[in-house]
Amino acid sequence: MDSHEIFLIYARAANGTIGFENRLPWHIPKDFRRFKAMTMGIPMIMGRKTFESLPGLLPGRRHIVLTRHDAWSSEGAEVVHGVAEALSIARQANATGEIAVVGGSAIYDVFRPLAKRVEVTEIHADYEGDVFMKPLENEWVEAAREDHEAEGGAPAFSFVTYTRAEQSA
Repeated sequence: MDSHEIFLIYARAANGTIGFENRLPWHIPKDFRRFKAMTMGIPMIMGRKTFESLPGLLPGRRHIVLTRHDAWSSEGAEVVHGVAEALSIARQANATGEIAVVGGSAIYDVFRPLAKRVEVTEIHADYEGDVFMKPLENEWVEAAREDHEAEGGAPAFSFVTYTRAEQSA
């Protein structure tokens, strides 16, 4: 039995937007802090475009980049070309703990069947976007919710933890 828990983490606008022009279309400091707290010290699996959208290497985390581009590389990225390879490196990096999948949408789609939970910042506003996520289907149930009012130019949002329905029974 694998003792690693794979989880997805992302922010999603009410209309499904998760990105626009290779960046987040909103600025929510509390969301950045939550992301940092939930990913610190654990390996993160992401796609190439997500890696390239980061402001730089995020301290205290391994950056495992899944890409189809054989010749692509970037300092600080551990480049892989398949799900099994990504998971192997993540498991070696973190003997028994969590593995975070941090984007983008195609990477989430590939890892969703393997995930035990999904951490979503549900933004209570619509945003223009070019990358979208569908709402989670009924195989996922809400396990925790923390609501936040709009403040300082940031929209209202909720931190929501979803777990697989069969885990909650």
